[in-house]
Amino acid sequence: MTVIVEKFGGTSVGNVERINAVADHLMDKHAAGEQLVVVVSAMSGETNRLIDLANQISESPSHREMDVLLSTGEQVTIALLSLALHKRGNDARSYTGGQVSIRTDNVHSRARIQNIDSARIVRDLEQGRIVVVAGFQGVDEEGNITTLGRGGSDTTAVAMAAALNAQECRIYTDVDGIYTTDPRIVPKARRLTQITAEEMLELSSLGAKVLQTRSVEFANKYRVPLRVLSSFEAGEGTLITYEDESTSMEAPLISGIAFQRDEAKLTIRGIPDHPGVAHKVLGPISDAHVNVDVILQNASEKGFTDLTFTVPRSDYPVCKKVLDSLVDELDAKDTRGDDTIAKLSLVGVGMRSHSGVANLMFKTLADNNINIQMISTSEIKISVIIAEAELEHAVAALHQAFELEK
Repeated sequence: MTVIVEKFGGTSVGNVERINAVADHLMDKHAAGEQLVVVVSAMSGETNRLIDLANQISESPSHREMDVLLSTGEQVTIALLSLALHKRGNDARSYTGGQVSIRTDNVHSRARIQNIDSARIVRDLEQGRIVVVAGFQGVDEEGNITTLGRGGSDTTAVAMAAALNAQECRIYTDVDGIYTTDPRIVPKARRLTQITAEEMLELSSLGAKVLQTRSVEFANKYRVPLRVLSSFEAGEGTLITYEDESTSMEAPLISGIAFQRDEAKLTIRGIPDHPGVAHKVLGPISDAHVNVDVILQNASEKGFTDLTFTVPRSDYPVCKKVLDSLVDELDAKDTRGDDTIAKLSLVGVGMRSHSGVANLMFKTLADNNINIQMISTSEIKISVIIAEAELEHAVAALHQAFELEK
């Protein structure tokens, strides 16, 4: 079978008009010979409405019951879309995550998919049906409804494509592909015709919001051909490939610029420099369930060192409190904090075979009087911490310096 999995997010199915438009699109694809499995999200705004209802009932609703509640949003969409397809002459079938079944672990509100029984879907496809599956949800081994957390519908679509050995998984959104950077900041940003999964994974984890990191990780693991398209206008979108282009002389030097505004930086100064210092500082931060990002430890001077790290801005208050409590225990001088920073990153497999990327990046920022506070690198990315107030200026300058609009 030539199976295609298509996923439509909340804005793509946000009202009856949009659902009818998706149904027309699916009928055209089906008429062209594609066997379709469609994964949908709740209608735009519905999940927030359900959360608000729960919060009116309880200040701390149970995760299990929240999963039961939130899963109903997708159930509405799959039924409405199937009805629209029936009207157009296709005997479509809708399935909740439990009916498929999509088996997950039992971690409510952020469950992980363990396996999918695709037999039922295969039978429907063989009979010419379009299959409509609720995204974002599954069931654990005891039959409890679970939800997959942020980006869960994308993850459902990729997992379905992997289980069915689909020819392609198409993610329809409100943008027409992956861009060199956010077009709202750089109007000349260019849509990429293709990008490697490795680059997409970096861009997603570094702030590009078109695809959630978890779904890209899943696609990369199972080598699922992935394409990002617009549900509002025709086009080829952006194809995410799995070919190793790192040795190609034609591989672009830089594929994109990602950024995150919601960053904060903390420093504990003047710590006696003994083995295990980093663990003594970062251990309590980890115990507070905070993910640390960029870490910088200064070279020891007269037996003392400084340790600086970044965290999500929402975790800044708790981290500052933890760090302050360590000053006396570690015999440190003091702590400093800044919650007005941002992280800016250049990503491209071309870095492996081309030199001078860091030099051009640093020169461009210097020429624009933008101070670099911290630096982090990997084989295909360079990230810098700068003042948030200078972020948009920096993105525009680097986009022009690396000629990404061409």
